[in-house]
Amino acid sequence: MWGWYPKAKRRRPADGLVARTGRGEKFGQTWWAGQWLAALERLMDPGRLTRGRSYARGGQVLNIDIGPGEVKARVQGSQATPYKIRIEIQPLADKAWNQVVAAMAAQAIFAAKLLAGEMPANIEEAFATAGASLFPAQRGDLVTSCSCPDWANPCKHVAAVYYLLGEQFDDDPFLIFKLRGWDKAKLLAALRAQRMGDDPAPVSRAAKRAAANARLTAPPAEKAAPLAASLTHFWAAGDDLSALAFTLAAPEVAAVPVKQLGAPPFWIARTSFSDQMSAAYTAVTQAALALEA
Repeated sequence: MWGWYPKAKRRRPADGLVARTGRGEKFGQTWWAGQWLAALERLMDPGRLTRGRSYARGGQVLNIDIGPGEVKARVQGSQATPYKIRIEIQPLADKAWNQVVAAMAAQAIFAAKLLAGEMPANIEEAFATAGASLFPAQRGDLVTSCSCPDWANPCKHVAAVYYLLGEQFDDDPFLIFKLRGWDKAKLLAALRAQRMGDDPAPVSRAAKRAAANARLTAPPAEKAAPLAASLTHFWAAGDDLSALAFTLAAPEVAAVPVKQLGAPPFWIARTSFSDQMSAAYTAVTQAALALEA
């Protein structure tokens, strides 16, 4: 029954990974990390979730290793030997991934957002074409284990790892794809090949229709006059100059250059650097919008 726990022993101090999220603050700042954490919160009682967050903030998680279909971690508890954690989720087969990539390639915004380090809001539509889901959708999608003596599964040690995973997913959504079987390099290479029309991998009829519709609705390419024919009046203003107007608007994806380049290798506080640069881009955008107003 939820609400009853054996008397907890004092946990041993550890110098592991420490959550950025402070007490009283919400884990998972992005919608995709929130979606991931929601799967855990459906499985666990509030008491163990609270203790898991405390472990995550206290540096009790010593390491997290993410691989295709599994996460391995060690958590320092009350015993001398750290507990071994394992979180498993079924990776997608290559055939399913090819169908997902074909659906992604049909919409340029998918590639643009992913390259900027953001998860497209309608990403699950691409996975639905393969009859799959990116995020855990039901109880059986996640299998967790811990070497601790707690009878509950998931336990607070699993919860601590799960919350820190959410923060890692905040920083790099490609880690979710890696967990489902394809890492960043493989996914982007396949997406590039699909958009170039070079990928012979079989795709579903629905994905083919989506790609064909995207091509049909794309605006035709503008035909420009040869440069040699324009040299005499190249620097002259055209007749339509008076009708030319500019509109400033905040970009759909904020701080794209910072997110594309990723964390710099030359500074230990890499996350802090990225946060500060993103804040600077946001401030420039707000200043430009204020000037137009």
